[in-house]
Amino acid sequence: MNALRVLFVFHVIFLRVYEIQCKSHPKPSCGYPPSQWCRSLEIATECGVRKQCMELNATRPDPVVPPVEISLYYESLCPGCRAFLTEQLFPTWTLLKDIMKVNLVPFGNAKELPEENSFSCQHGEPECYANMVEACVLYAADHAAFPVIYCMESSADVLKSAKPCLQLYAPLVKWPTIESCTRGELGRSLMHQNAVKTEALKPAHTHVPWITINGEYTSEWEDKAMSTLFNLVCSLYKGIKPPVCTGALKKLDRSFC
Repeated sequence: MNALRVLFVFHVIFLRVYEIQCKSHPKPSCGYPPSQWCRSLEIATECGVRKQCMELNATRPDPVVPPVEISLYYESLCPGCRAFLTEQLFPTWTLLKDIMKVNLVPFGNAKELPEENSFSCQHGEPECYANMVEACVLYAADHAAFPVIYCMESSADVLKSAKPCLQLYAPLVKWPTIESCTRGELGRSLMHQNAVKTEALKPAHTHVPWITINGEYTSEWEDKAMSTLFNLVCSLYKGIKPPVCTGALKKLDRSFC
């Protein structure tokens, strides 16, 4: 098992088995998933992890150094896209979110049909709807959007999981907000914007997933991203490498319990 998979397993254990690990010293529910505990001082205080979040912030990279920007042009029901997003992109972002930025563009090989005010997708109408749901989630959920989309793409049924994933990772965004977006002009506008972004790629995309790094595409970078994105991001970051990049990941502070 390579380093990325070990680190990802470690993270999953922390997020999904947290209550079991800490059941001897239960913490009152604060209404936020662990991935959002350090989002603000108020949330950290409410969740009882203020000290840990302040220590985390103290070790963050120099804000002057730009993050490594990964843009994924994909289709919501494309097997290869789903595999990359769930097995490489999300685990890497989870561990390196302080030094990387992720842009998700759900559209891929879809076609815009202006005369019909609609879209045609490679995997049929369900994919067109799932693409729009994810576009609306990206618009409405902001910082929580990526965990929601990861939850959807890692499930057995992308569409059926959308509502529960939203409730779990973005509880402040209500499902009717997403439904309204998909049924109205906003959803069509978001998909049009994704179509424009995809069509503007240089070189033009020839397959999905299509991955650009810092706005550029090379087959060499894409090949590395598909297999060892974690190592690639660490190597491309121009600032001081975070401990996780140098193999100095510390054990989870048990004071969280």
